[in-house]
Amino acid sequence: MTKPACHDGSLTKIKDLKADYFSITVAPFPHAAKCQPGQFVHLQIPSPELFFRRAFSIAGVTENKDGLEIIFKVFGRGTKILSDYCKGESVNVLGPLGVPFKLPSKREKTIIVAGGVGFPPLMFLAQRMIEKGYNPKSIQFFYGGRSAGDIVEKARLKRMGLNLFPVTEDGSVGARGLVTTEVKKYIMQNGDSKLRMYACGPEGMLKAVDDLGQKLNVPGQVSLEAPMPCGVGICLGCIVPLRKGGNARVCCDGPVFKIGEVLL
Repeated sequence: MTKPACHDGSLTKIKDLKADYFSITVAPFPHAAKCQPGQFVHLQIPSPELFFRRAFSIAGVTENKDGLEIIFKVFGRGTKILSDYCKGESVNVLGPLGVPFKLPSKREKTIIVAGGVGFPPLMFLAQRMIEKGYNPKSIQFFYGGRSAGDIVEKARLKRMGLNLFPVTEDGSVGARGLVTTEVKKYIMQNGDSKLRMYACGPEGMLKAVDDLGQKLNVPGQVSLEAPMPCGVGICLGCIVPLRKGGNARVCCDGPVFKIGEVLL
């Protein structure tokens, strides 16, 4: 595991993705090239209103490997302040932190299940797979949201060449309903294939994916979200129960866990 770096970087790019979603690029960051999909960073946002750092999943690294992309949705004070930042402003970055995804075998069909703000680390996973020579058509990217505004960067995903399946609860983009319903259909139709599943998103969606994986014998990993005041396993603010008994810290034992490992 790469030892985390703590470094002041500047916002070199800011993009409004609409519906309160934003993409920011922070550079320079000396460990950018060592960041892996599924890991996260802890940002110190300079503001007298904020005491704790904020955890953000890594959406990707810059082409020259000197910076990080973060995609987030405005939910509270921290993300609201960050969304109002201007190009050139400074943030302190601690990372990379946490356990990354383990890449699948190239013989497996990959099922990626993204829900809302769980999308960024999974886009990074798909990009890293393609960079390492995986066939983009072996990646099935199921992307769920409540409405069209929750499905961001569709054109970018399509340019990657993977199979994109948008699903919205109101039917405004893609199939209508729950993303896990479409995932189940795909698994049932491809039961003779070797499958591996990855997911990140709301707790209800993750539980449904975890249940599907166990019931239909599809291995994989889920990435959890939790409050992470410290990000390094000290404060115990992100404890989750394990199926075998005991507990784990999402920030340092995760955020990526095997399907069936955590009691969701």
